[in-house]
Amino acid sequence: MLIVSLDADLWRLAGFSLMVSLAATGLATVAGVPLGAALASGRGRLHGPLTTLVNAGMGLPPVLVGLTLALLLWRTGPLGSLGLIYTPLAVVLAQFVVAAPIVTGLTRGAVGALDPDLRAALRADGAGPVATGRELLRAALPQVLLAVSAGFGRAIAEVGASLIVGGNIAGSTRTLTTAITLETSRGNFSLAIALGIVLLIAAIAVNVAIGHLARRARTT
Repeated sequence: MLIVSLDADLWRLAGFSLMVSLAATGLATVAGVPLGAALASGRGRLHGPLTTLVNAGMGLPPVLVGLTLALLLWRTGPLGSLGLIYTPLAVVLAQFVVAAPIVTGLTRGAVGALDPDLRAALRADGAGPVATGRELLRAALPQVLLAVSAGFGRAIAEVGASLIVGGNIAGSTRTLTTAITLETSRGNFSLAIALGIVLLIAAIAVNVAIGHLARRARTT
């Protein structure tokens, strides 16, 4: 009923959640796609430690991410002077931290699965590391877009870290997932279900859009 009547608070909450998750996914894409391509192509001294870090990050418990970020952002913490705790930026940061390893790891897998002859041909043509990485990403673009899609799914579904660093403040840092948690604990299941349906619609819509881009990339 809330969805049918287009309850203003519900859709405002949905808009905020979508904005935060898209921002976190955008940051994860900017950081994770180049890093994933580099890990698939390079064998430097940092390759092993970075690979281990990414692999661990792909399964990192969100509540641990939230606790770590809270210790850093707390008023008495190393980054407390920035005043980010319990702000929308803190929620974006939390979602970025859980999404970035997903984007990085899946991009690494996508680029690493390309024909080795392609990389050899690019280097034979005199392409440098940056140009080689760019062409490899272009060749693996459909799979890279699916990596971004997975990162978005991880971001918009995140609860624990957002709850810890955001505080679930109404009208400020409350997202769809933290609102569902709150309303369920209150026994307000009708609102929790409505929020869940909106969350599902938002996730499907974004993933359909990214999937469409991936299909277009396969045909070009």
